[in-house]
Amino acid sequence: MSLLLERLGRPKGEVLKQRSIFAGRQSETTEDAYQELKLAIHRRIVDEMNPEEQQILSATGGDREQVEELIDAYCQRVLDENPFSVPRGERARIVADICDEMLGLGPIEPLLKDETITEVMINGPKQIFVEQMGKLTLTKVQFHDTAHLMNIVERILTPLGRRIDESSPLVDARLQDGSRVNIIIAPLSLVGPCVTIRKFSKTPLSVENLISFGTLSENMAIFLRACVKARLNILVSGGTGSGKTTTLNVLSSFIPDGERIVTIEDAAELRLQQEHVVTLESRPANIEGTGEVTIRDLVRNALRMRPDRIVVGEVRSGEALDMLQAMNTGHDGSLTTAHANTPRDVLSRLETMVLMAGMELPVRAIREQIASAIDIIIQQSRIKDGSRKITYVTEVQKMEGDTIVLQDLFRYVQDHIDDNGKSVGSYKSTGLQPGFIEKFQMNGVDLPNDIFKGEIEERED
Repeated sequence: MSLLLERLGRPKGEVLKQRSIFAGRQSETTEDAYQELKLAIHRRIVDEMNPEEQQILSATGGDREQVEELIDAYCQRVLDENPFSVPRGERARIVADICDEMLGLGPIEPLLKDETITEVMINGPKQIFVEQMGKLTLTKVQFHDTAHLMNIVERILTPLGRRIDESSPLVDARLQDGSRVNIIIAPLSLVGPCVTIRKFSKTPLSVENLISFGTLSENMAIFLRACVKARLNILVSGGTGSGKTTTLNVLSSFIPDGERIVTIEDAAELRLQQEHVVTLESRPANIEGTGEVTIRDLVRNALRMRPDRIVVGEVRSGEALDMLQAMNTGHDGSLTTAHANTPRDVLSRLETMVLMAGMELPVRAIREQIASAIDIIIQQSRIKDGSRKITYVTEVQKMEGDTIVLQDLFRYVQDHIDDNGKSVGSYKSTGLQPGFIEKFQMNGVDLPNDIFKGEIEERED
């Protein structure tokens, strides 16, 4: 190890100092020393690998176990040459960390493997937060420096053909497992590269999972399943991180297997289980500023692909007009999401997005399109305790004058916050029947007679 440290510009005398540091690993200096040792071993592995081993390491389709064995052998050789540099208890950790460094996403790889973590937020190389059980927590995980973090950023973007630099300092991307990634760097970010990773579970959540989490009641689940099967057009509304995409995934699982589904997203996140699914993804402009393919372009193209259902991950601008026209011209049963705080707010947002399409349409004409196209709004909210709940299931009725009439069918009523900071409330039906009840009958979908009863359906402990 002394030879290795000399190659990195470290005096021999620091070996003993490093050994004493590792005897007690409680201070920040200890963690810094550990990171330096890991970096030194990593560099030696890279320097000493022969061409055949480098080919094994770089083979994207290679056997991961074979690569891990190769890295493990190098790590053990270095550590055996210097048995006092790292305690035996630390050896397994350093081998695992270097494997993550060379095969995965470095220091954050364990966070991505932890199924209890739903979001990873990197604010520069030295500050990494996670969302766990709905709460934000600062971790002890750190990158060595900004260059180290940027290497991981490049590892994320390279397989996708995306780029990030000073001329294009922000990008949306995804990991191999479908997790969504947003990256922003200097000069826009003043704290260093910021990476936000929205994780998705390896096994898609089912409606039973959402019921057990308290996201909705059993009666609401029965009703929404019937709405999808009856080919109603559904809009899922909610704020950032409220669980809209998860709910959209669950709703799409109700679509019968015999239908052709076209999904359209900025970054492919939906994980439909049906056999006949066509996944489309938008594309940003290249370095010359050409080649951009927008969500709106894909919605238009989808209409020529003979879809039975169109599922748009999120409408943000002019594609709202094309989506509404598709819903009004025979593409029943379409699903999409939008950002808004209430069912009434999402209608206003849709109006604004339609105007962003550049069409000089009267407001009344836009509202008539919305009222005719959308059947159900599902409002999803993130409660103060971190839980996600469907707070409203609202029917979009016809126009009265210049106003679109809305009718709540189900809602979540919060009673209080308990001593543990948890929201305590109930799901209620308003007791009102929707105006589209005939569509259930036309599509052969049966509903329980008492599903719209006005009493409390579910109460959380």
